[in-house]
Amino acid sequence: MTVIDPETQAGWAPEMEEDEDDMPLSTRLSIADTLTLGNAICGFMAVYFTTTGVLIPHLTGNEDGGMARHSAAMAVILMLLASVFDLFDGLVARKLRASAMGAELDNLSDLISFGLAPAYFVVTWGMVAVAQDANQRVSVVAAVVVLLAVVLRLARFSCVTLRDGIFQGMPSPFGALTVVAIVLLELPFLPTLLAIIGVAWLMVSRVEYPKPRGRLAVAMLSWIVLSMGMLAAWALDAPGGQLLLQTGCALQVVMGAMIPLFATARRVNTFRDNRRESREEARAAQLP
Repeated sequence: MTVIDPETQAGWAPEMEEDEDDMPLSTRLSIADTLTLGNAICGFMAVYFTTTGVLIPHLTGNEDGGMARHSAAMAVILMLLASVFDLFDGLVARKLRASAMGAELDNLSDLISFGLAPAYFVVTWGMVAVAQDANQRVSVVAAVVVLLAVVLRLARFSCVTLRDGIFQGMPSPFGALTVVAIVLLELPFLPTLLAIIGVAWLMVSRVEYPKPRGRLAVAMLSWIVLSMGMLAAWALDAPGGQLLLQTGCALQVVMGAMIPLFATARRVNTFRDNRRESREEARAAQLP
């Protein structure tokens, strides 16, 4: 047992109070950090709804198609909401003060919402929708690949400096939503598996993606709101809700496939233009 001298204890109290008042600025949350924490909460709640509304009813034999549909839709809506928080915390951080913890909080929150949550969604799909045990184990491998891709992408983002306005590799929010869209399309097992691994590869690739700023940010936000509406229609079993969901998921996957093609074509055209200019300059230098 530790014995504390009363006089010494009395001497400690003012010092502790002073330390609390002089909290370092690095530990104070900014408005942007609050939005980032909202991102993390959404990711955790997406896992919660996937577990309680989809996985546990399947394991206990109390499946209700409506409840599973509602919970799956809610999980995806929460991932979409997490992407909204992720979009706005960057905008707010640029406009207002950003704390020293901002970048670390952003990476940790992204890991939960766009790494753990979609990977867990893939695992649940493998357990609920895939019949063969071997395919279920393969779906777990695919989920691990998605999680590791997000981990590697976030780590690279923290230590690599790129030119302003671009991401290297598919952004993790876009990648997570594309993975979920592939699962919701309910394609055969092998095409679904290959598409998920393809998205994971794009996240760690060197393909350049534009950062969502200005009109692109408005377009992205509009697409997120529209996606939420389609998910709500599907969850409520509205007329045409299934068709709306399939259309929205297909568009998400098409955008995920087309953006790298456009980026590659742009890089090829830029390379050709630079070579043409170099040749013209060389010819001009050779003229008398």
